[in-house]
Amino acid sequence: MTATLRTFIALLAGILFGSGLAISGMLNPERVRGFLDITGAWDPSLAFVLVGAVAVAAVGNLLSKAMSKPVLDDTFHVPESNGQIDQPLLAGSAIFGIGWAISGLCPGPAIASIGRDVSTIYVFVLAMIAGILIHSGQTTESDS
Repeated sequence: MTATLRTFIALLAGILFGSGLAISGMLNPERVRGFLDITGAWDPSLAFVLVGAVAVAAVGNLLSKAMSKPVLDDTFHVPESNGQIDQPLLAGSAIFGIGWAISGLCPGPAIASIGRDVSTIYVFVLAMIAGILIHSGQTTESDS
C-alpha cells in the first residue's frame, strides 16, 4: 500500500509541477530565452518563477529538518556531497547552461511539454535521455 501511495503522491506532485510550469508560461522556450537576453528585449517573468520556487524549496527544507523521517518513507534520500567544486561539476554546469540558453528548455519543462506538438521537444527529450544513459553508464563503471 505504501509503495502505491508513494507512486500516487509522486504523480500528483508531477502534475502540480507541470501545471505550474504551464500556468507560468515556462513551457515556452522563447520566454526563457527572453529572460537570458539581458541586452535585448529582457523578460523578467522567469525571475518571479525562480523566486517562488526557492521559497517553496526553503519551506520544504525547513519542514524536512524538523521531521525525523518522511511521511511515506523510512529515511530522507539526500545526495551525498563532499562540497567540492570540481571539474566535472563545472563542466556539467556549463553544458547544462549552454543547452538551456540554446534550447530554452531544461528537463522539467521538456517533459511537461511532451504532449505539445513541437518536434524540437522530442529531439530535446531524446538527447536528454541519451545524456542520462551515458552518465548512468559512467557512474556504474566508476563505482565498481
